[in-house]
Amino acid sequence: MLPFGPAELLDCYRRGVFPMAEAREDRRLFLIDPEKRGVLPFDRFHISHRLARTIRTDRYVITANEDFPAVLRACAATAPGREDTWINDPIITLYERLHAMGFAHSVECRLDGQLVGGLYGVALHGAFFGESMFSRARDASKIALVHLVARLKAGGFTLLDAQFWTAHLAQFGAAEIDRAEFRRLLDLALKINADFSRLPTGLSGAQLLQSITQTS
Repeated sequence: MLPFGPAELLDCYRRGVFPMAEAREDRRLFLIDPEKRGVLPFDRFHISHRLARTIRTDRYVITANEDFPAVLRACAATAPGREDTWINDPIITLYERLHAMGFAHSVECRLDGQLVGGLYGVALHGAFFGESMFSRARDASKIALVHLVARLKAGGFTLLDAQFWTAHLAQFGAAEIDRAEFRRLLDLALKINADFSRLPTGLSGAQLLQSITQTS
């Protein structure tokens, strides 16, 4: 029995809190309201020269919302150096329902037809709440993140919530802000009607990078 449903989960995001579990096999959920919040400001988003070169090769094929369940389960799976995760079965059920309702989205990264990386999160008006990402090949999750930023900028989003600041996200320009500032930015974003689907499909890597620099 879920402690709450998709409507209650969306209300949590509107208040600036999000759910987690202690462990993959623990069916309980609890809500997180960090004093310090990680965000990725679009005007400070940074792509290294090496990563940009990789993106331009078009070695990886990037899609959105083509296989949300597979991305969600890959994020929940254990991996070397990550023996447990916080994504349990109730969370999987909740976000699959949010996806069916059009609020939860995924970005997939494929190599030779195989899903090797991706991420998922929740879009609500002009805010996108990044939940988790995974990578099974070099740079796969990083390229998915670049695609996400391009998609959010094209769609008119103003806030990309990363939940927590990490050294991994710092290389992209992630910042840490206090709770009050995050709530201020969230209130502004919730007044905006953004569109996750506005970015054209089939962009080359070079076009993707250009869209980030050209979109304000």
